[in-house]
Amino acid sequence: MLNLSVKEKTSVIYHNIFDYPLNFSDLIKWLSGKSLDNYSMEKINIIHKNGFYFLEGREGLIYKRIVRKRISAKKIKIAKNAASLLTFIPGIRLMAVTGSLAMENSSEESDIDLMIVTKKGFLWTTRALTYLMIGIFGVGVRKPHDSNQKDKLCLNIWLDESDLIWPKKDRNLYTAHEIAQTVPLVNKCNAYEKFIYQNKWILDFWPNSIKIKNLKLKINNSRVRTGLLEQLAFKIQLKYMKSKITRELITPTRAVFHPQDWGEIIERKLRLT
Repeated sequence: MLNLSVKEKTSVIYHNIFDYPLNFSDLIKWLSGKSLDNYSMEKINIIHKNGFYFLEGREGLIYKRIVRKRISAKKIKIAKNAASLLTFIPGIRLMAVTGSLAMENSSEESDIDLMIVTKKGFLWTTRALTYLMIGIFGVGVRKPHDSNQKDKLCLNIWLDESDLIWPKKDRNLYTAHEIAQTVPLVNKCNAYEKFIYQNKWILDFWPNSIKIKNLKLKINNSRVRTGLLEQLAFKIQLKYMKSKITRELITPTRAVFHPQDWGEIIERKLRLT
Protein backbone atom coordinates (compact mmCIF):
# COMPACT_ATOMS: atom_id res chain seq x y z
CA MET A 1 0.00 0.00 0.00
CA LEU A 2 1.47 3.36 -1.02
CA ASN A 3 1.85 5.90 1.75
CA LEU A 4 0.75 9.00 -0.16
CA SER A 5 -0.69 12.14 1.38
CA VAL A 6 -4.16 13.36 0.47
CA LYS A 7 -2.68 16.17 -1.66
CA GLU A 8 -0.40 13.72 -3.48
CA LYS A 9 -3.39 11.52 -4.19
CA THR A 10 -5.29 14.58 -5.39
CA SER A 11 -2.50 15.31 -7.88
CA VAL A 12 -2.49 11.75 -9.24
CA ILE A 13 -6.28 11.79 -9.56
CA TYR A 14 -6.24 15.16 -11.31
CA HIS A 15 -3.64 14.12 -13.89
CA ASN A 16 -5.44 10.82 -14.42
CA ILE A 17 -8.20 12.83 -16.12
CA PHE A 18 -5.65 13.83 -18.76
CA ASP A 19 -4.22 10.29 -19.12
CA TYR A 20 -0.98 11.53 -17.60
CA PRO A 21 0.80 9.29 -15.08
CA LEU A 22 3.23 11.08 -12.78
CA ASN A 23 6.84 10.20 -12.06
CA PHE A 24 8.41 11.12 -8.74
CA SER A 25 9.61 14.57 -9.82
CA ASP A 26 6.17 15.29 -11.30
CA LEU A 27 4.57 14.32 -8.00
CA ILE A 28 6.70 16.93 -6.26
CA LYS A 29 6.27 19.63 -8.89
CA TRP A 30 2.54 19.12 -9.27
CA LEU A 31 1.73 18.60 -5.60
CA SER A 32 -1.79 19.92 -5.22
CA GLY A 33 -2.39 22.86 -2.91
CA LYS A 34 -5.99 21.73 -2.56
CA SER A 35 -7.39 18.44 -1.27
CA LEU A 36 -10.28 16.49 -2.68
CA ASP A 37 -12.33 15.82 0.41
CA ASN A 38 -15.73 15.32 -1.17
CA TYR A 39 -15.33 11.58 -1.40
CA SER A 40 -13.45 8.86 0.44
CA MET A 41 -9.77 8.81 -0.49
CA GLU A 42 -9.27 5.32 0.90
CA LYS A 43 -11.40 3.98 -1.94
CA ILE A 44 -8.85 5.26 -4.45
CA ASN A 45 -6.08 2.76 -5.16
CA ILE A 46 -2.93 4.31 -6.60
CA ILE A 47 -0.27 2.07 -8.16
CA HIS A 48 3.45 2.78 -8.49
CA LYS A 49 5.13 0.89 -11.32
CA ASN A 50 8.12 1.53 -13.59
CA GLY A 51 8.64 4.88 -11.88
CA PHE A 52 5.09 6.15 -12.46
CA TYR A 53 2.07 6.76 -10.23
CA PHE A 54 -1.39 6.09 -11.66
CA LEU A 55 -4.82 4.82 -10.71
CA GLU A 56 -5.32 1.09 -10.48
CA GLY A 57 -6.28 -0.44 -13.81
CA ARG A 58 -4.60 2.29 -15.87
CA GLU A 59 -1.17 0.80 -16.40
CA GLY A 60 -1.48 1.52 -20.13
CA LEU A 61 -0.95 5.21 -19.40
CA ILE A 62 2.79 4.57 -19.02
CA TYR A 63 3.10 3.58 -22.67
CA LYS A 64 0.71 6.37 -23.73
CA ARG A 65 2.86 8.98 -22.01
CA ILE A 66 6.00 7.73 -23.78
CA VAL A 67 4.27 7.79 -27.18
CA ARG A 68 2.74 11.22 -26.60
CA LYS A 69 6.10 12.66 -25.62
CA ARG A 70 7.48 11.62 -29.01
CA ILE A 71 4.46 13.06 -30.80
CA SER A 72 4.76 16.30 -28.82
CA ALA A 73 8.42 16.72 -29.81
CA LYS A 74 7.35 16.94 -33.47
CA LYS A 75 4.62 19.46 -32.70
CA ILE A 76 6.98 21.59 -30.61
CA LYS A 77 9.22 21.91 -33.69
CA ILE A 78 6.24 23.23 -35.66
CA ALA A 79 5.47 25.72 -32.89
CA LYS A 80 9.09 26.88 -32.75
CA ASN A 81 9.16 27.37 -36.52
CA ALA A 82 6.03 29.50 -36.26
CA ALA A 83 7.56 31.45 -33.38
CA SER A 84 10.73 32.16 -35.38
CA LEU A 85 8.51 33.65 -38.07
CA LEU A 86 6.13 35.62 -35.87
CA THR A 87 8.79 37.03 -33.54
CA PHE A 88 9.44 39.73 -36.15
CA ILE A 89 5.97 41.20 -35.58
CA PRO A 90 6.76 44.20 -33.34
CA GLY A 91 3.54 43.96 -31.33
CA ILE A 92 4.21 40.45 -30.04
CA ARG A 93 5.66 40.42 -26.53
CA LEU A 94 5.11 36.77 -25.62
CA MET A 95 4.27 33.64 -27.58
CA ALA A 96 3.85 30.52 -25.47
CA VAL A 97 2.75 26.92 -25.90
CA THR A 98 -0.25 25.99 -23.75
CA GLY A 99 -2.59 23.03 -23.33
CA SER A 100 -1.58 19.39 -23.67
CA LEU A 101 1.49 20.21 -25.77
CA ALA A 102 2.97 22.24 -22.92
CA MET A 103 2.91 18.99 -20.87
CA GLU A 104 4.29 16.94 -23.79
CA ASN A 105 0.98 15.09 -23.73
CA SER A 106 -0.39 15.71 -27.23
CA SER A 107 -2.18 13.06 -29.25
CA GLU A 108 -1.38 12.53 -32.93
CA GLU A 109 -4.50 14.38 -34.13
CA SER A 110 -4.33 17.34 -31.74
CA ASP A 111 -3.63 20.96 -32.65
CA ILE A 112 -1.00 23.32 -31.23
CA ASP A 113 -2.43 25.70 -28.62
CA LEU A 114 -0.66 29.05 -28.35
CA MET A 115 -1.04 32.12 -26.18
CA ILE A 116 0.08 35.52 -27.40
CA VAL A 117 0.67 38.62 -25.27
CA THR A 118 0.89 41.88 -27.20
CA LYS A 119 2.29 45.34 -26.67
CA LYS A 120 -0.03 47.64 -24.75
CA GLY A 121 -2.72 49.09 -27.00
CA PHE A 122 -1.88 46.92 -30.01
CA LEU A 123 -3.67 43.60 -29.46
CA TRP A 124 -6.02 43.72 -32.44
CA THR A 125 -3.59 45.22 -34.94
CA THR A 126 -1.03 42.64 -33.85
CA ARG A 127 -3.60 39.87 -34.24
CA ALA A 128 -4.43 41.07 -37.76
CA LEU A 129 -0.74 41.22 -38.71
CA THR A 130 -0.18 37.76 -37.24
CA TYR A 131 -2.92 36.16 -39.32
CA LEU A 132 -1.76 38.07 -42.39
CA MET A 133 1.78 36.74 -42.01
CA ILE A 134 0.53 33.23 -41.29
CA GLY A 135 -1.54 33.37 -44.46
CA ILE A 136 1.33 34.67 -46.60
CA PHE A 137 3.69 31.92 -45.44
CA GLY A 138 1.06 29.17 -45.55
CA VAL A 139 1.22 28.19 -41.89
CA GLY A 140 -1.61 25.82 -40.94
CA VAL A 141 -4.14 27.40 -38.61
CA ARG A 142 -7.17 25.81 -37.04
CA LYS A 143 -10.43 27.49 -38.05
CA PRO A 144 -13.83 27.37 -36.31
CA HIS A 145 -15.58 23.99 -36.71
CA ASP A 146 -12.50 22.57 -38.43
CA SER A 147 -12.62 18.79 -37.94
CA ASN A 148 -9.03 18.33 -39.09
CA GLN A 149 -6.94 20.02 -36.42
CA LYS A 150 -3.76 17.94 -36.63
CA ASP A 151 -0.58 20.05 -36.28
CA LYS A 152 -2.46 23.30 -36.91
CA LEU A 153 -1.87 26.39 -34.80
CA CYS A 154 -4.70 27.32 -32.46
CA LEU A 155 -4.18 30.91 -31.34
CA ASN A 156 -6.83 30.78 -28.64
CA ILE A 157 -5.54 33.23 -26.01
CA TRP A 158 -4.68 36.84 -26.78
CA LEU A 159 -3.78 39.25 -23.98
CA ASP A 160 -2.75 42.90 -23.99
CA GLU A 161 0.23 43.33 -21.65
CA SER A 162 -1.87 45.73 -19.57
CA ASP A 163 -4.48 43.03 -18.89
CA LEU A 164 -2.62 39.90 -17.75
CA ILE A 165 -4.37 39.09 -14.47
CA TRP A 166 -6.76 36.14 -14.70
CA PRO A 167 -10.33 36.92 -13.50
CA LYS A 168 -11.11 35.66 -9.98
CA LYS A 169 -14.24 33.86 -11.15
CA ASP A 170 -12.12 31.65 -13.43
CA ARG A 171 -9.45 30.70 -10.91
CA ASN A 172 -9.44 26.98 -10.19
CA LEU A 173 -7.23 23.88 -10.34
CA TYR A 174 -7.53 23.69 -14.11
CA THR A 175 -6.76 27.32 -15.05
CA ALA A 176 -3.94 27.46 -12.49
CA HIS A 177 -2.37 24.36 -14.04
CA GLU A 178 -2.78 25.74 -17.56
CA ILE A 179 -0.98 28.95 -16.60
CA ALA A 180 1.79 27.20 -14.65
CA GLN A 181 2.57 24.81 -17.51
CA THR A 182 2.94 27.44 -20.28
CA VAL A 183 6.19 27.20 -22.23
CA PRO A 184 7.46 30.51 -23.68
CA LEU A 185 8.83 30.46 -27.24
CA VAL A 186 9.10 34.22 -27.71
CA ASN A 187 9.68 36.40 -24.65
CA LYS A 188 10.34 40.11 -25.07
CA CYS A 189 10.55 42.73 -22.31
CA ASN A 190 10.12 40.06 -19.60
CA ALA A 191 6.54 39.49 -20.75
CA TYR A 192 6.50 35.87 -19.51
CA GLU A 193 7.83 36.86 -16.09
CA LYS A 194 5.23 39.63 -15.84
CA PHE A 195 2.44 37.25 -16.82
CA ILE A 196 3.44 34.66 -14.22
CA TYR A 197 4.08 37.25 -11.50
CA GLN A 198 0.69 38.88 -11.96
CA ASN A 199 -0.94 35.46 -11.71
CA LYS A 200 0.97 34.18 -8.69
CA TRP A 201 -2.37 33.07 -7.25
CA ILE A 202 -1.68 29.83 -9.16
CA LEU A 203 0.57 28.82 -6.26
CA ASP A 204 -2.54 28.46 -4.09
CA PHE A 205 -3.48 25.51 -6.29
CA TRP A 206 -0.05 24.18 -7.35
CA PRO A 207 2.51 25.58 -4.87
CA ASN A 208 5.56 23.77 -6.30
CA SER A 209 4.70 24.10 -9.98
CA ILE A 210 6.87 27.10 -10.78
CA LYS A 211 9.33 29.42 -9.10
CA ILE A 212 8.13 33.00 -9.29
CA LYS A 213 11.05 35.35 -8.88
CA ASN A 214 10.42 38.61 -7.08
CA LEU A 215 11.92 40.63 -9.90
CA LYS A 216 11.77 44.40 -10.03
CA LEU A 217 9.58 44.40 -13.11
CA LYS A 218 8.01 47.54 -14.47
CA ILE A 219 4.35 46.59 -14.70
CA ASN A 220 1.92 49.06 -16.22
CA ASN A 221 -1.74 48.13 -15.81
CA SER A 222 -3.04 51.62 -16.50
CA ARG A 223 -5.92 52.13 -18.88
CA VAL A 224 -5.06 51.53 -22.52
CA ARG A 225 -5.34 54.52 -24.83
CA THR A 226 -5.77 53.01 -28.25
CA GLY A 227 -5.18 54.65 -31.60
CA LEU A 228 -7.66 54.81 -34.45
CA LEU A 229 -6.06 51.90 -36.30
CA GLU A 230 -6.33 49.67 -33.23
CA GLN A 231 -9.96 50.66 -32.69
CA LEU A 232 -10.76 49.92 -36.32
CA ALA A 233 -8.97 46.55 -36.15
CA PHE A 234 -10.99 45.64 -33.07
CA LYS A 235 -14.33 46.63 -34.63
CA ILE A 236 -13.68 44.74 -37.87
CA GLN A 237 -12.55 41.55 -36.15
CA LEU A 238 -15.35 41.71 -33.58
CA LYS A 239 -17.91 42.06 -36.35
CA TYR A 240 -16.43 39.03 -38.13
CA MET A 241 -16.47 36.93 -34.94
CA LYS A 242 -19.79 38.10 -33.52
CA SER A 243 -21.94 35.35 -35.04
CA LYS A 244 -19.48 32.68 -33.87
CA ILE A 245 -19.14 33.81 -30.24
CA THR A 246 -20.58 31.50 -27.55
CA ARG A 247 -18.84 31.95 -24.19
CA GLU A 248 -15.62 33.40 -25.59
CA LEU A 249 -14.33 36.54 -23.91
CA ILE A 250 -13.74 39.42 -26.35
CA THR A 251 -12.68 42.88 -25.13
CA PRO A 252 -10.28 45.56 -26.46
CA THR A 253 -7.52 44.05 -24.29
CA ARG A 254 -8.37 40.35 -24.25
CA ALA A 255 -9.55 37.57 -26.56
CA VAL A 256 -9.94 34.14 -24.99
CA PHE A 257 -11.44 31.49 -27.26
CA HIS A 258 -12.57 28.65 -25.01
CA PRO A 259 -16.11 27.68 -26.04
CA GLN A 260 -16.27 25.17 -23.19
CA ASP A 261 -15.75 25.90 -19.50
CA TRP A 262 -12.99 23.37 -18.93
CA GLY A 263 -12.53 24.49 -15.34
CA GLU A 264 -16.10 23.46 -14.54
CA ILE A 265 -15.81 20.26 -16.61
CA ILE A 266 -12.67 19.17 -14.75
CA GLU A 267 -14.12 20.00 -11.33
CA ARG A 268 -17.21 17.98 -12.21
CA LYS A 269 -15.03 15.03 -13.23
CA LEU A 270 -13.06 15.30 -10.01
CA ARG A 271 -16.27 15.14 -7.99
CA LEU A 272 -17.22 11.99 -9.89
CA THR A 273 -13.81 10.30 -9.86
